[in-house]
Amino acid sequence: MTTPPSATPPPSDARTPAAPRSGPRPAPWVRTRLRAAPLGTLLAAALAFVAVLLAAALPRAQDRGADQALRSFLNDSGSSRTSLQATAPAPASGQSAQALDQTLKSLLARTGNTFHVEAEKVVHGTRTNKRQPLMNPELSRPHGLPPEMSLLYVQQAQDHVKLVEGRWPSGAPRPAGGAAYEPPLQVAISQQAAETIGARVGSVLASAALVDGTPSVEVVGLFSVRDETEDFWVGMDCLPRACKKFVGESYLWEADALIGAGDLDRMDLWGHDAQDFWRLPVDVDRLRADRLGATKKEIASYVAGPTAATLSFETRRERLRTTSWLPELFEQAHERRQAAAPLALIGPAGVGGVAFVVLCLAGALAADRRDAELRLLLARGGSRTAIVGRLLGEGAVTVLPAAAAATGLAVLLLPTPRLTPALLSAATVALLALLAFPVRAAVLLTPARPAGRWRRPVAELLVLAATAAAVLEVRRRGVAPAGSDPDPLLVASPLLLALCGALLLARVQPVVTGWFARMAGRRSALVGFLGLARAARGSGARGAGSSGPSVLPMVALLLAITTGGFGAAVLQSVESNRLGVARLTVGGDAAISAFGKAILPDGLAKAAGELPGVRTSVPLWIDHDSALVGTVQRSSQVNLIVVEPAAYAELSRVLGCGSFDPALLATGGGQSADAPVPALFSSGVARLGGSGTFTVQPGNGGEVRVRGAAVVDCTPAVPAADAATVVLPADRATALIGGSDRPNRWFGLGPVDGDRLRALVRSALPPDSATPAAAPAASASPVASATPAAPAPGTQPADEVYPVRTSADAVAELGADPLQRSAERLFWASVAGAAGFALLAVLLTLMRTVPERAALLARLRTMGLRRRQGVALILAETLPQTLAAALGGALVAGAAVALLGPAMDLSTLVGASVPTGVRLTAGPVLTQALGLAALVAAAVLVEAATSGRRQITTELRAGDQR
Repeated sequence: MTTPPSATPPPSDARTPAAPRSGPRPAPWVRTRLRAAPLGTLLAAALAFVAVLLAAALPRAQDRGADQALRSFLNDSGSSRTSLQATAPAPASGQSAQALDQTLKSLLARTGNTFHVEAEKVVHGTRTNKRQPLMNPELSRPHGLPPEMSLLYVQQAQDHVKLVEGRWPSGAPRPAGGAAYEPPLQVAISQQAAETIGARVGSVLASAALVDGTPSVEVVGLFSVRDETEDFWVGMDCLPRACKKFVGESYLWEADALIGAGDLDRMDLWGHDAQDFWRLPVDVDRLRADRLGATKKEIASYVAGPTAATLSFETRRERLRTTSWLPELFEQAHERRQAAAPLALIGPAGVGGVAFVVLCLAGALAADRRDAELRLLLARGGSRTAIVGRLLGEGAVTVLPAAAAATGLAVLLLPTPRLTPALLSAATVALLALLAFPVRAAVLLTPARPAGRWRRPVAELLVLAATAAAVLEVRRRGVAPAGSDPDPLLVASPLLLALCGALLLARVQPVVTGWFARMAGRRSALVGFLGLARAARGSGARGAGSSGPSVLPMVALLLAITTGGFGAAVLQSVESNRLGVARLTVGGDAAISAFGKAILPDGLAKAAGELPGVRTSVPLWIDHDSALVGTVQRSSQVNLIVVEPAAYAELSRVLGCGSFDPALLATGGGQSADAPVPALFSSGVARLGGSGTFTVQPGNGGEVRVRGAAVVDCTPAVPAADAATVVLPADRATALIGGSDRPNRWFGLGPVDGDRLRALVRSALPPDSATPAAAPAASASPVASATPAAPAPGTQPADEVYPVRTSADAVAELGADPLQRSAERLFWASVAGAAGFALLAVLLTLMRTVPERAALLARLRTMGLRRRQGVALILAETLPQTLAAALGGALVAGAAVALLGPAMDLSTLVGASVPTGVRLTAGPVLTQALGLAALVAAAVLVEAATSGRRQITTELRAGDQR
């Protein structure tokens, strides 16, 4: 049979063409799943975006706050303490400006790694070490002492002064000659110094003759200083103007002068000793807190280490020495940062814990929603590895772009040099958001194993043991142990306490809620019983039986409330301590003082006491030059105070400074005129010794016999611990001490307006004078003037003549440190983030129960359930857990303050030294708990009212498919 051509087999070396595929290609898995649930995809991306944004932003915000606090602290320390001071003896020969510049180049070449020097602000030159007396008879000689002068050559001096007369000293070296006559050194001095000592252009100033001769100096120019407060003049105080030098009770003038580069080689003849110096101001605005340790080591090497040895060799100056306060300042800055670390770290730790719970809850919600789908895939032959891999692909498409966008936005909004912590934090949160759903799905698809009842108790015991260890360590060492960075376990101690409280509440809350459900079941109403019963057994739980409510939302709420309440209690203690320190500094909420022996204008104290807001007015007379006779030391200087006892006792009670009973200073009418006056002694007086009756001798003359009525450890007018103070009642003391009836101090309690008080002080001065009143005839009643009198030309303003201070101003000064503000801002931002995530945890729980709740409401609707009753049912189901979490969070926050508070040092946050410890007050804790509970309740109510009706209608139309 002949084979047809169509059936001819192909050549043996030809490949058989593949058969064409029949039917359409299957759609990609990831695209199909994302399109099937677009709302869930967007919500997952939004959750990942917010979580990663916070994770990337918090480290950068901490770095920015730490850098700002470090730079502010160093700037406040002054340029002299933030500079490198290099000195070396002037060379015996060959001294020149070029040699100084060459050494400066070597010094600058060793900087620029971890610290930089502001090259345009460098000051270098040569100075004589000893001032020489000027023997010219025409010069000013107060007390018969001649003025003294030292010489300086400063390379940059001409850029900071203005020549007003004459010329600058010569800059060209003089030719060497063999003449016996040496010409005078040419100098320029400031115009103010010349006027003070009596020199002028052309004056030849001669010094005392020494064995080998000292050249004279010729004044060739006068200059004026543009800005004496400029950092350039630090350490050269006697160049802009003459200085006073006291010798016993006498004084003399010291005036320094500038020489030119041409006389540098002869400069050491003036005083027979000269020293080269280089002041290198470090650019503190470029220092970074995260590199502080490395910077400290490099500067230490520069000061006394390998760098210092290398510089001595390169410059050929064996006695080159460099000093700086920067290592000590860096240590202080590190200690300040450690002290503020608890508040700065507890807030981010709290929001991190709550965000972790929310991401886990979101993963659990997604896995439960797709449980049937995943089990079907497994039943049709899919492997768990392949299914989890496909879920990872879904998550990567959703999470990774959102995480990248969030990280980029955080880097853009919060610029800071260090990038690694933000990237690590963002990567960690992105990985958690990516793995939460696949890991939960893998657990669901794992074959069930016999449940071990010991697992949960063991886990709870481990958490309890870790919490106990952390609390004990905090009580023993503090949250930030001295000399080391904060321990993460110690910082997490409030979170561990919250976790313990959540685990305990998870066991107690279903029992208590079930008890309330049984009580509600005995009543005719059905809504309360159903809601409480569902809350007790855990709505939305898979499987049958009583599984209990989900622990994760409760953990989120307790973490948010505990960290917020604990931090709020810390800030409340900071504000309370700050106000206490401010009040002690001022002497009350407001104070008016008079300088020296001056007194306050007539009527000023009375008018100040009548200002709005003043609750207590305390005018007093104080004398710091009084003497107490009769002690072991015979006579001791004391502070004498004459004041009305009742008002002063109220001031002492409010300030917490030496409270006493005003009846102790009462003087009855039956006492004789020569009876000792009852007095209040400070502990400083009690330490002087002696007993019985003493004699007080006021500084303005006279004597007063006093007897000690009580001893106090503090008194508001002079709150120093070692101050010796005697307080006398005004009713008898004013008759015995001349002038004590007119106060020279005024203290007030209450919310006093500082601007209004200053305006009152200005109006109290006579129109033609701004000088303190020193006699009773100063003014009759100037307070009645409505328009403040302007001070006369050349006189002090009224608020400088009679300084006004308020506790509000003092509090603002104490709280002006950027370190404090940064820690507070970061904490409140973390509290807001934790509250938002906790609210999201509750809403996710509601979403988890939507199908079951909708079906239940639909069935009840067919039996006559009204819409309002449906909303009430949802609230009764959700709010027990929220209220329990609020109450438990408040209790745990209070326990955290009681257990951890005594170990916290708040001095850095307050701005002054205060006793260690945090005060437990109900206000801040309850505010956080009730505020978050109200926010959650409102969100639940809105969700139930807006979505409940649509869900019920959908169920009624579709029927029950379950």
